[in-house]
Amino acid sequence: MGVGKTPLQQDYSMRERVIAVFDVGKTNKKLFLFNEEYKIVFERSARLNEVVDEDGFPCESIDSLRLSVYDALQEVGRNQDVDLCAVNFSSYGASFVNLDKRGQTLTPLYNYLKEYPKALTAKFFDSYGKQESFSLETASPILGSLNSGLQLYRLKYENPSVFNEIQTALHLPQYLSYLVTGKLYSDLTSIGCHTGLWNYENNDYHSWVYQENIVSKLGMIYAGDAVIPASFQGKSFLAGAGLHDSSAAIIPYLLSFTEPFILISTGTWAISMNPFDLSPLTPDDLKNDCLKYLQFSGKPVKAARVFIGYEHEQQTSRIAEFFGQKLMKYRALRFEPDIITILENKKLIPDIPFEHRDLAVFADDTEAYYQLIVDLIGRQKRSTGYVLKNTLVKRIFVDGGFSKNAIYMHLLAAAFPALEVFAASMAQATAVGTALAIHNHWNTRALPNDLIELKYYATNHTSLI
Repeated sequence: MGVGKTPLQQDYSMRERVIAVFDVGKTNKKLFLFNEEYKIVFERSARLNEVVDEDGFPCESIDSLRLSVYDALQEVGRNQDVDLCAVNFSSYGASFVNLDKRGQTLTPLYNYLKEYPKALTAKFFDSYGKQESFSLETASPILGSLNSGLQLYRLKYENPSVFNEIQTALHLPQYLSYLVTGKLYSDLTSIGCHTGLWNYENNDYHSWVYQENIVSKLGMIYAGDAVIPASFQGKSFLAGAGLHDSSAAIIPYLLSFTEPFILISTGTWAISMNPFDLSPLTPDDLKNDCLKYLQFSGKPVKAARVFIGYEHEQQTSRIAEFFGQKLMKYRALRFEPDIITILENKKLIPDIPFEHRDLAVFADDTEAYYQLIVDLIGRQKRSTGYVLKNTLVKRIFVDGGFSKNAIYMHLLAAAFPALEVFAASMAQATAVGTALAIHNHWNTRALPNDLIELKYYATNHTSLI
């Protein structure tokens, strides 16, 4: 008589194959389970309380973050409906977890918003040349602690005893991977995100990283589309080394479309990303908040940022309060070309921040809201224009909050009449991109061809744009 499967084995063989993706934002920490068709089968979100560093500045709690990862994996392990095949991680950049030779944390996870000492900035550029040259070489505007490489430079000169104890400094995505793999790796997407570490022209660490011996604190670079054997509480699976979130978000688009495009990822910031522009940054680019990211393949993505999501939130609240309306109203406004004509006839001063406009000049809140979007599109057009050069881009895709705003989308189409403009609908692009990076290692199916839903917006000419 043959040996049959135990009931446990029978149940296990019927479970749905999934990948777990930890998407760690500054505010929300999310876990997603995707099946082989990249549909979400489980989702969990948490907000962790901040702690303070030695100077009393708020920062992420590494202990809470570590425990939340383990708690989430325990919850997945208890789920009898899924078979965990792989895990990967994405998070915000400009973050280092500094580990000693035992793998224990030595310092807080310093907040990238923390002010950087002016004297130390001066010392750095006295040693390594002009800021503009440095920025052009590293594709990093001078952003203080947001240039995470300079966080290590600061530790070396402000707290050398701690710096000397550092065995490995891991960017946050790679630290999260380390928690389940035990491997100390670096990753190009984290190294290349405005860190000041990478020389884009030489395709290597910048010379200062070698001269200050920072390189000895960094892990070996591991491919973003490769995997590491891992296990947790007796369950074996494959793990990625982790990705920077902005680089992860563009992966679904690169896999779905081959003709040159720009992706405008909208949220608090509207970030225009062009993975087809290989030209170096110019001084003018840097002055206008342009930078570069690295894809896990090592190819650069030129990006330009504009802070219009935050302004939209603030000014919409101002409009609602002034006209006595509820904020929900503006989420469902339809595009009406006649209102644009009314605004054109008012001949308002162009190119001024909406916060300086007198709301009393508008007949109602809808007029005021339309003018807000007109003003924001003017800034969006200038910002996106910086990544339109040097490529034959034919399409603009918009994802995130503004992709659902019909007024924004129609006016964006009017701002770029020579291009096709689409609203892209995709749940959790960053998390899906993080999963797709290691698709070939865990997924038994071909890539789905319906990852992204598109809605085309025809050009509507308006002289306001």
